[in-house]
Amino acid sequence: MNLHNGHLYWPESYTNITHFPELEEDISCDVLIVGGGMAGALCAHVLSRETDLDVALIDRRHPGSGSSSANTGLLQFSSDKMLHELMEQMGEQDAVYFYKLCQDAMKDLSKVASELSEDPDFRPQKSLYYASSKEDAAKLAREYEALKKNHFPVEYLEPSDISSRFPFSKPAALVTSGDADVNPFKCVQIMLKDAAANGVRIYEQTPLLHKTKNVHGFTCESEKGTVSARYIIFATGYENDFLAQQMGADLNRSYAIVTEPVDSLRTWYKEWMIWETNRPYLYMRTTTDGRIVAGGLDEDKAEAPLNEGLIEERGERILQKVKQHFPDISPKLSHAWCATFGESHDGLPYIGEHPNRLGEYYCLGFGGNGTVYSMLGANIIKDLITKGAHPASRLFSLER
Repeated sequence: MNLHNGHLYWPESYTNITHFPELEEDISCDVLIVGGGMAGALCAHVLSRETDLDVALIDRRHPGSGSSSANTGLLQFSSDKMLHELMEQMGEQDAVYFYKLCQDAMKDLSKVASELSEDPDFRPQKSLYYASSKEDAAKLAREYEALKKNHFPVEYLEPSDISSRFPFSKPAALVTSGDADVNPFKCVQIMLKDAAANGVRIYEQTPLLHKTKNVHGFTCESEKGTVSARYIIFATGYENDFLAQQMGADLNRSYAIVTEPVDSLRTWYKEWMIWETNRPYLYMRTTTDGRIVAGGLDEDKAEAPLNEGLIEERGERILQKVKQHFPDISPKLSHAWCATFGESHDGLPYIGEHPNRLGEYYCLGFGGNGTVYSMLGANIIKDLITKGAHPASRLFSLER
């Protein structure tokens, strides 16, 4: 499956990557992580720093070259589903608990970034979430009340408040604190490099071909070697479309761009991240070297198109939307790509132990907050393995 096509930016922004060997022998370990993207790297980081477990990780490609290299790196505690919408869906107590978990995961991501041997271009940020229409202003007002009531860091902006900060105005907006942006590809590469230094054995070009459950755990066969593991964590993202269908998830595709560095971002107020209530939504952020990252135009198709002309055309459409917001900047397109992403039926990730195969865990951050959900998943699975329980695991059950 083509997880992405087009001209990716992040792999060009960080080239100090480590190449790991292919598995060519039989090994044993406590925990085998399958997948070396953001979810797998976070699991490796947490397990190698916070437990004494013997951990190995395999990836069918080079780690980080799947969805993580197409990730746009906006990290927010807010979900694609607003808090007040989740309250109606799952009840106020669980909805607030879920948002609190995401808020804690944001703090944990900040901690992880501070622990790494190199800076992954992690920057604390605020987010501007604006109403795309007058009708959506009432929705934002309800969301503001729900967030404020439950002590989340949020401000409500009137149209004049928005236009005093930006060269555009909208019917209303929320500003949330405690968010961040990051270079996702760089972050994954550094996490894996540091995890290897902490004892994690990492193998690339090592697909999992066959898995057998036995009394001692699992026997996992690859092309040239076998891994015997007590526990296995699937951090395979959107790679397995059959698995996604089994869980009731939808695989779609989205487009993203990166511009050339712009001369000045002075009209972009404090370089806040920006997104909107419209679905599919436009989102925008900046980079440490003065570029603009933007995305949107989601389509109900799983596989990224091979047609470079189509990707370029979608990229130009996104660029025009950026220019409509910031007419003084006149950015030029540098990179454009299309990538697969997944959404669960209820907007929550799939995290936890397989209901029928004890010791088999899943860390699948389906949704717009994949990195935040992956951080949440790494912590939950660590506790499930070492303590046998985590209070949040019931929310993300694979059989819900």
